[in-house]
Amino acid sequence: MPIAHPGFRLGIYVFKDAEIVDFAAPHGVFSVARRFDPELDAFLVADAMRPVQTQAGFTVLPNYAFTDAPAMDAFLIPGGYGTRQEMHNGRLHAFVRSLPQETLLVSVCTGSWIYAVMGLLDGLAATNRKEPDRTEAKPPGMVPLDRLAQLAPACKPSRARVVDAGRILTAGGITSGMEMGFHLLRRAGHDEAFVAEVARVMEYSGAYALYRDDRVEAR
Repeated sequence: MPIAHPGFRLGIYVFKDAEIVDFAAPHGVFSVARRFDPELDAFLVADAMRPVQTQAGFTVLPNYAFTDAPAMDAFLIPGGYGTRQEMHNGRLHAFVRSLPQETLLVSVCTGSWIYAVMGLLDGLAATNRKEPDRTEAKPPGMVPLDRLAQLAPACKPSRARVVDAGRILTAGGITSGMEMGFHLLRRAGHDEAFVAEVARVMEYSGAYALYRDDRVEAR
């Protein structure tokens, strides 16, 4: 299949208690897409070059630390319980602000809380997880999408699975990292036939057809 935009690089942030599917799903989409476009790349970025224990004790090794300042076309922050701490991680905030303006800022699930507290979602549409867990479903819990609205009152909360607001792209729901991965292939310049072929190889065509149009493009 034709290569539309060679060299698109996706950096994925990993941190303590990050949700596994949030970061593994988009990475997996890019891994399969590389069979058709070997210039696509996805890698892990962490605060420092040491093992990172994500959700449920799943430990990963980052490819880069913040100080390495890797070149990338998009930087993705996943969700997970650890986002409660990452909202106050000044080093992460500084790293995000240091990225070139052309670098896309991406999140999956509660990763959008980071951009919310940084004031980056003001005036923009954005999404987050809409289905509460048992703790969030009862007082004093709060559905993550409602928490997003609280953190960023000037944001425009959306229930779409993927929201593309230009530089900032958000996905809502733990498994929505799959759809974000597919949408990033579009932003890399690939056409619908390319994305659908990747979904077919992943045996995800049914779910892809279900969610393909569940997105808002507010660019």
